[in-house]
Amino acid sequence: MFRYFIPVAALLMSVSACTSLPENVDRVESYAYTDTGNTLLGKEAHRLSAKHGGEDGFLLLESGIDAFTARAILAEEAERSIDVQYYLYHPDMVGNLFTSILLKAAERGVRVRILLDDMDFDGRDRDLALINRHPNIQIRIFNPFDRKVGRGLQFVTGLGSVTRRMHNKSYTVDNAYAILGGRNIGDEYFDADPAVEFADLDVVVVGDVVREVSNAFDLYWNSELVYPVESIIDKNISDEEYRQLIDYVNNYEATYKESVYIQALYNSDLYRKAVKNDLGYYWGDAEVVVDDPEKIRGSREDTQLHLTTQLEPYFQNLEKELVIVSPYFVPGKEGVAFFKDLVDRGIRVVILTNSLSSNDVGVVHAGYANYRDDLLRTGVEIYEMNKKLTRAQRKAMKANKKESLGGSSSASLHAKTFMLDRKLVFIGSLNLDPRSFYENTEIGVVLHSEKLAEDMVQSILDNLDRDAFRLELVDDDEVIQILWHGYENGKPVTYDVDPYTGFWRRLGIGLLSIFPMESQL
Repeated sequence: MFRYFIPVAALLMSVSACTSLPENVDRVESYAYTDTGNTLLGKEAHRLSAKHGGEDGFLLLESGIDAFTARAILAEEAERSIDVQYYLYHPDMVGNLFTSILLKAAERGVRVRILLDDMDFDGRDRDLALINRHPNIQIRIFNPFDRKVGRGLQFVTGLGSVTRRMHNKSYTVDNAYAILGGRNIGDEYFDADPAVEFADLDVVVVGDVVREVSNAFDLYWNSELVYPVESIIDKNISDEEYRQLIDYVNNYEATYKESVYIQALYNSDLYRKAVKNDLGYYWGDAEVVVDDPEKIRGSREDTQLHLTTQLEPYFQNLEKELVIVSPYFVPGKEGVAFFKDLVDRGIRVVILTNSLSSNDVGVVHAGYANYRDDLLRTGVEIYEMNKKLTRAQRKAMKANKKESLGGSSSASLHAKTFMLDRKLVFIGSLNLDPRSFYENTEIGVVLHSEKLAEDMVQSILDNLDRDAFRLELVDDDEVIQILWHGYENGKPVTYDVDPYTGFWRRLGIGLLSIFPMESQL
């Protein structure tokens, strides 16, 4: 056996040694425009904020249709700049529509900066090179893979480096409006995939907080970890190819103008309210919290680079209640101790997360399941989604590197938000798991609005019985087990195993929970 190990190890070491990126000499610094007050969006943002005493405004985007409509409206009104930062950007209908609205803005002279993680671009270098050729579009890639070595080998030899990704999601137009939240760019994030019932949560922000979003974007855009597309992708794009791309993208929306999805965008609640200038903003103060990009090559113990350090004071000041919505929830021993301390102080802790049947990443559920008993013993209230992903849905999502999403009518939860004492709300890209805390970079916004926090908490709590199973720990002398209490077809039901799952799936998750890989979850 060992005679095979030595040459394999030598091969992996040689691959690792040969894996390198070019010197990042072509990365020219650029920054968000600050003189956008005279743009249409700049004037409207100032008018709205001034009307509310200079506070920041927040508009929730719970519907995928509304979330895409908001992005499209802002792009159509853009005059100076659009800054785009995403983890995943799929080449599907929504991805092509989104590219179309960005290209149309660029054609009007708008500067478009697109910052992407490299996780979703295996085999798509020509697409990147084509779009990047537009004189008003710049594309940069965060922590790129070496194009000379297969990605599979890089994952093996670069564990702990290439596996650390930029999970941030932000969209900023004319430095006047920004959108943050959990959505990537793809059909399943914007209600465009009829086979998968997914939803999510974004928030439009307006006011001084938008400058903080732009500052966060610039921090990443000018980081040494970010590479201009042209410095890592050597693709010769002919004039004819470029013209064909421009024609294709410009005509894309017209081609699908009569489609059900495009009609749904024009009929969306947000579109109708925007036309009537009747958008229901919440108002208050806001603060952007963001990981430093250096986090991914720094020590995991260097918490000064971490978003969670910025959030810590808010949690330290908790007095009454913490409501958490997180699709991937792996608290670890430290997290269990933290929640126990909160409950011991008389603070109510409510957690809504995915069930085994609604979770598209089984290994993450295995990590979470290890802590359910301990969490329930502390007095934490745990609810799991009363939904089910089919085997076909899971297979499709894995094949396309898709994340799960969520919402009250969804099959799987993806919204990432928590509410503190019904005074503060966090919305962003942060999952409550080790990967988000220590491996990936994240961004979010803390919204100071008692009205928003109260409305969100009440909406979640009012729908828990309908949307989720309540977990109960039975711990007596003879048995220790979890019961799942919920409703099916309006009638109460109780399960003594993970609902809607078979023996073999539960066995597989149980076996996965044994392996020590929590830091990568």
